[in-house]
Amino acid sequence: MITLEKNPNAETLDAVVIRFVGDSGDGMQLTGTQFSDTSAMFGNDVATFPNYPSEIRAPQGSLYGVSGFQVHIGSVEVSTPGDNLDLLVAMNPAGLKTNLYAVKPGNTIIIDSDSFTKKNLEKAQYESNPLEDGSLENYRVVTVPMTSLTKEALKDVEGLDNKSITRSKNMFALGMVYWLYDRNPEHTIEFFQKKFKTKPHLIEANTKVLNAGFFYAETIELIPNSYSISPAKMQGGTYRIIMGNTATAWGFLAAAEKSGRELFLGSYPITPATDILHELVKHKHFGVKAFQAEDEIAGISSAIGASFAGDLAITTTSGPGLALKGEALGLAVMIELPLVVVNVQRGGPSTGLPTKTEQSDLMQAMYGRNGESPVIVIAASTPANCFNFAYEASRLALEHMTPVVLLTDGYIANGSAPWKIKSLEEMPEIKNNLVNEVKENWHPYDRNQETLARNWAIPGTPGLEHRVGGLEKDRITGDVSHVPENHEIMTHTRAEKVKKVENYIPEIKPEFAQEGDLLVIGWGGTYGSLHSAVKQIVEEEGYKNIGFAHFNYINPLPKNTGELLSKFKKILVCELNNGQFVNVLRMNFEEQKFLQFNKIQGLPFANSELIEKFKQIAE
Repeated sequence: MITLEKNPNAETLDAVVIRFVGDSGDGMQLTGTQFSDTSAMFGNDVATFPNYPSEIRAPQGSLYGVSGFQVHIGSVEVSTPGDNLDLLVAMNPAGLKTNLYAVKPGNTIIIDSDSFTKKNLEKAQYESNPLEDGSLENYRVVTVPMTSLTKEALKDVEGLDNKSITRSKNMFALGMVYWLYDRNPEHTIEFFQKKFKTKPHLIEANTKVLNAGFFYAETIELIPNSYSISPAKMQGGTYRIIMGNTATAWGFLAAAEKSGRELFLGSYPITPATDILHELVKHKHFGVKAFQAEDEIAGISSAIGASFAGDLAITTTSGPGLALKGEALGLAVMIELPLVVVNVQRGGPSTGLPTKTEQSDLMQAMYGRNGESPVIVIAASTPANCFNFAYEASRLALEHMTPVVLLTDGYIANGSAPWKIKSLEEMPEIKNNLVNEVKENWHPYDRNQETLARNWAIPGTPGLEHRVGGLEKDRITGDVSHVPENHEIMTHTRAEKVKKVENYIPEIKPEFAQEGDLLVIGWGGTYGSLHSAVKQIVEEEGYKNIGFAHFNYINPLPKNTGELLSKFKKILVCELNNGQFVNVLRMNFEEQKFLQFNKIQGLPFANSELIEKFKQIAE
């Protein structure tokens, strides 16, 4: 066990961006997660970005098999995983080659020199060894024979094969980084004790290697000093570091508890949404019913059945799965049942980039069904507020008796951030439209005149028997109707019901300038990048007439959207797609001229590219 006293000679930094990279079997995700968790417990603000290959086991040492984990920690507000790296930890040549572009000149690269063999250099398409040819002379390079030192540290530990020993080298790297940034490894050692409680030799091995890396960094002269990042000033309360998918699952748990409904999840595993299923399965003690269906259609159909029976019903998926769910989602629109469909967006089309982020499913969420079948569409914008918008999606579905599509994306679903733990008492009330007693002349399509939500009658209740199905409904009785005028009335009613939701959602409030030269607009998971860039250009570079509006409510849009747009001379819509939300705005506000900035690389926006674009337009 290392007892760490604060290094009085450590240089104090406001923030630091670190990226761990290596083969997908090198444990980079675990390494990054442990560093970010330790920093969060210390009190730093944290944002993370895992980036891993789409192939289950890409060829070892290949450029497309590199797995990475980026973490941004600070004593100041941290809203993105960061752009330029202060430290790159590269476990092999492929990791170095694919990530060197992100390291600022003069900053540190820690390299496992044992991996820079002729074979690995060829796999990474290096013509010469970058450790010897002078190509890294603009960086502070620390070469460490991590594999050899790991084997030396574990030579007396029994019960380990050569593969297990080599695989522990990620903990050597983590130990070095803990020393470099004045972190105490105690939290990670406690993690070993819990994770491997039935395998004491693995506890001993990982602890030894972690300590070996820590003390090695302390003694070598190649690293002249360590750095310290003070705790961030955050609102009082109890926090935990949380991933977006976990927050989404917890939001549904809270909504089920608050609404008094049992939670049902009907889902089919798909990257990057599967962790929501994994998380909810852990909470059967809260009455969660989780069903892993044989396909996407069965997943949503089972959820529709659960909703018909009175549950808070959800189904989770990503882009290809949302396409398969389209017909059944139309059925839920026709029946007018509460249902939440979570789409954790990824790069497309088809299988596309399953482990990379994108915002290209917006039009599918809005219109990807036959006929006139409007649904509520909302989007989370940070890993932490995935909790809030899962709860909000549940509230809107239950109170307005219509399906809700909740959009997140791979960036925020797999990313993590500090989340202030909430109590149920803090959460807004969730009403429902359940019929609790039989009334004279009751009809299943009697409506709340303010929301147009229909009754929700639980099947099997005497006196509340009624028909459901995909055929058009009589506007009062709910019986099948082919009357032309009735179909038109019901089509308008379903659309108006969604439109009326604008009366029950908050108005859009811009940040920074309230009117002026340029309004930057974003939606969903781009919030951190856009907010950080606008804040920098306004507060540090003197562009005072720039405002920022971020949309979480897409259909319907907030009531004051048109009024806000009219207050700015230029409007720039930034999206990780080819221009989907900007076209939604153009359809609704034809009098406005919208500029757009798009990126479709499977990566989030970088601060530098956003600031350059903002300056170009503002000037």
